[in-house]
Amino acid sequence: MNKKLPTYTITRYLADALAIALAYLFNLLIFFGNIKSGFNFLFLFLSIAFWYLLSQFSKLYSDRRSNKFSEEIIFISYNILLLSILLSSAMYFFELKPNYTTRFFSEYLIYIFVFVASIKYFLRKSIHAALYQGRLFDKILLVGSTPSAINYYETVSKYYYYGYECVGLIDEKPSKINGCTYYGKIDALANILKTQPIDEVVIALPNSDHKDIQRCMEICDYHRTKVRILPDLQQYASSAITVNNIGIMPTISVIDLPLDQWQNKLLKRVFDILFSLLVFFTVGVVLFPLIALFIKLSSRGPVFFKQERWGLNNEKITCFKFRTMVQESSDVDENGKYQQAKKNDPRITWIGSFLRQTNLDELPQFLNVLLGNMSVVGPRPHPTPLNIESMHTIDNYMLRHIVLPGISGWAQVNGCRGETKTSEDMQKRVNFDLYYIHRWTFWLDCQIILQTIINILRGDQNAY
Repeated sequence: MNKKLPTYTITRYLADALAIALAYLFNLLIFFGNIKSGFNFLFLFLSIAFWYLLSQFSKLYSDRRSNKFSEEIIFISYNILLLSILLSSAMYFFELKPNYTTRFFSEYLIYIFVFVASIKYFLRKSIHAALYQGRLFDKILLVGSTPSAINYYETVSKYYYYGYECVGLIDEKPSKINGCTYYGKIDALANILKTQPIDEVVIALPNSDHKDIQRCMEICDYHRTKVRILPDLQQYASSAITVNNIGIMPTISVIDLPLDQWQNKLLKRVFDILFSLLVFFTVGVVLFPLIALFIKLSSRGPVFFKQERWGLNNEKITCFKFRTMVQESSDVDENGKYQQAKKNDPRITWIGSFLRQTNLDELPQFLNVLLGNMSVVGPRPHPTPLNIESMHTIDNYMLRHIVLPGISGWAQVNGCRGETKTSEDMQKRVNFDLYYIHRWTFWLDCQIILQTIINILRGDQNAY
């Protein structure tokens, strides 16, 4: 994308300066009634200068157009948090505090968030529209037809917002990947780069073909074409790995689990308790009695539904939910197989359908969080019959239980929720769970919570 999007990159930087200036002027207008009364050029200059300086630490301008917008919101919030610290210190140093009260400063930061987030969302949608129309694709040439190459081709073909178009394939053996044009053997690489507009070459040869890999890299260097190597590391796909060097030899390090560290466990536990109490004393105070009343009016039976599920280290826990099905419903069919909830499931009551679609049936699980057998964010716990059914057929399934299960998780915000109709659906969910376990950060938890709220507000087609 670096060849075709210099204007977009510059626009992202300039747009933030415009957003900060607009936030400042708007705050002056609201607070003082006019712009001239409290305008201070030094304050505005420091706001913009500090914003760009701190963005180098927060990685605000990393390319995230293929990620969810909730992730970008987290990084915007992080940058504003850093800005509040540095800018408040500057206000004290330059004696600006008498003119700008705490309320003015707080509202200014809120307006920065609103204006910056709005402009970034507009730019994101604009770039997605351009990609959808095929105006900004990078032309990719694929070298090799390994399983990694096939997976790469199918991924960039399916998700247009990555911004890549695979125009052809070269390999020593005549190959065809789902319609990708075969351009010949590796010897043809130099001529292709000379005669066709190729933005990037993706080398996906087996690791044993190191001579061919080296030859391709030399040809690409000569033609000043960007190279990406797709190594055969499928067995490490769900692990957090780093590439280091010992001398000139690259080494791959598989790092320890983040939640094995006591300080991360403590941070996550403190956040779980505080967030759960916040939920209970805000929305819980209002929603719990209302939901209980509607459940009682919709069908006979208890308000709460208790189900045995597996938690940390495969220990059985009692998971609390609001009851969404008729009391007579059974978890297993006549063959003893677990019955997952399906679309238009006759067992679900009318209020139960609403609770499931909005995730409100999960609210009692904040009690599980306070009890310590669940977390706010983590792999969703499955009922015992589903665990037994999946543990023998799904790769690495039991590794989900090396951390506390969660009310929401990385798999759920990426569309893997509801019924798992096939083993492939369950495997995809497990892969997302393992990704979360190996790459946990506090900010990832915040992103998942934010994305969960967004999904609740806009609706989830897999929620039933």
